[in-house]
Amino acid sequence: MMCKSCIRIVRMELEKCGVQIHNIRLGFASVSYDSSKINYKKIEGILVENGFGIVVEREKIIVEQIKQAVVELVHHMNNMDSIVRRSDYLVEKLNMSYQQISKLFSKHESLTLEKFVILNKIEKIKEMILTDEYTLSEIAYMMDYNSVQYLSTQFKTVTGISVTDYKKAGEFKKIPLEDLINEKL
Repeated sequence: MMCKSCIRIVRMELEKCGVQIHNIRLGFASVSYDSSKINYKKIEGILVENGFGIVVEREKIIVEQIKQAVVELVHHMNNMDSIVRRSDYLVEKLNMSYQQISKLFSKHESLTLEKFVILNKIEKIKEMILTDEYTLSEIAYMMDYNSVQYLSTQFKTVTGISVTDYKKAGEFKKIPLEDLINEKL
């Protein structure tokens, strides 16, 4: 689960089937159910049907926690007052060295952690451009870029279009967060 809508869908679909939700948050759900009415396979099927899955392997759980931490950092934290270094945040959040985190992520995913972070940053930048609330300089600062030029260069590399052309186009193609892992740089 990568967004609040995901939580809502999981809660709704599981409750429809009689599953009791004890705790649910991004990337985690604690549930109980009457096994005479529904079983684990049925619950897993409901989740898969809705684009989710159950993660039970320790390393894969950690990879999901890494993804969630990146989403929290890039999409939910307000870096306006203080920039949180991505590596420091992940190290503290996961209680592992950045090297371990990066290696584990690359082992289980089709792209590197660095590329995943960049894709998330670009999606957040698209959102900020869409709101037209900030200047490009402010966006660069909030997204931890050294300069507007560096942000612009990376934006064009990832999207194939300049920031200016993106703004002018008026068509804001955003990629759902859960699909970012399948994107290539």
